[in-house]
Amino acid sequence: MTSVSIIGGSGYSGGELLRLLLAHLLVEVKQVTSRSHLGEYIYQVHPNLRKQTQLKFSDPAMLEPVDVLFLAQPHGQSQHKIKEYAKLAPKIIDLSADFRLRDLAFYEKWYGEKHSAPEWLSKFVYGLPELHRAELATANYVSGVGCNATASNLALLPLVKSDLIDLSASVLIEIKVGSSESGAVGNMGSHHAERANVIRTFSAFGHRHTAEVIQEMGLRDVSLTMTAVDLVRGVLATAHAKVKQGIATKDLWKAYRAVATENPFVRVVREQRGIYRVPEPKILAGSNYADLGFELDESNGHVVSICAIDNLMKGSSGSAVQCMNLMMGWEETTGLEFAGLHPI
Repeated sequence: MTSVSIIGGSGYSGGELLRLLLAHLLVEVKQVTSRSHLGEYIYQVHPNLRKQTQLKFSDPAMLEPVDVLFLAQPHGQSQHKIKEYAKLAPKIIDLSADFRLRDLAFYEKWYGEKHSAPEWLSKFVYGLPELHRAELATANYVSGVGCNATASNLALLPLVKSDLIDLSASVLIEIKVGSSESGAVGNMGSHHAERANVIRTFSAFGHRHTAEVIQEMGLRDVSLTMTAVDLVRGVLATAHAKVKQGIATKDLWKAYRAVATENPFVRVVREQRGIYRVPEPKILAGSNYADLGFELDESNGHVVSICAIDNLMKGSSGSAVQCMNLMMGWEETTGLEFAGLHPI
């Protein structure tokens, strides 16, 4: 059994990660840390894990060496202690944004602060298997993925990979997100009385996940607009772009099917009938799938590409476990086969 521990396991991503690891047949969870819940049973914070574990939250200072160490802390914490963490495990997966961007100046531009461990940026592989599967197979350090960036990158992947986009036009991505994206620590915008029944744009442009799309897709003229909707889980990215002259719907079908064939958790959803004719986050709750869809106006080249994911799964903890599987040489889908629930 491969030993794993989680630093910062009391948040939503940490709890989801723990749920996946406890059910994983090839790993043993040794420790889960939390300063705010030190000494409490894990199931007292994550009640869905009752009868799944009797572990209590540990002190981060008492961590023991393991084979794989997951970092599920808020942004800005991992970079300050990465050298200490590297002494505890030969392989590290950091779910935060600390090591997602490879270029130091790019990081400082989008995060508005200096990086405390710039020499480590080049050591981390961006943790989206659909983009870096081969690199992950030999990686020791893997970064997390932004949930909004994940949905955006996957929405654009078929178009970019098949070189279908007219780069003279802007790429605009409207992203609708659920409340769990705000994390387990509440704020005024995440209180139920303020969050329920809303369709609220909270970032018209300039969201920091834009940097990951620029980096990974190689696009310069791209913008993300963030809108909160009345969901707990889920991200829906709707990307608007222009395809090159002469591109037809059949070319898009070929591009999207190729990406779905190469990636076990990518599905193309473009049905002619039924309720769920296009990607829908609701049916992905708890699953690691990313559903892609598209529409093309052949008269003017306007393409709409859609990606739906569960932000806590494919947008965070699910991709992290998928990365671990690749790093360890295991079947990529191990422990991630859950198909989601319907109805919910």
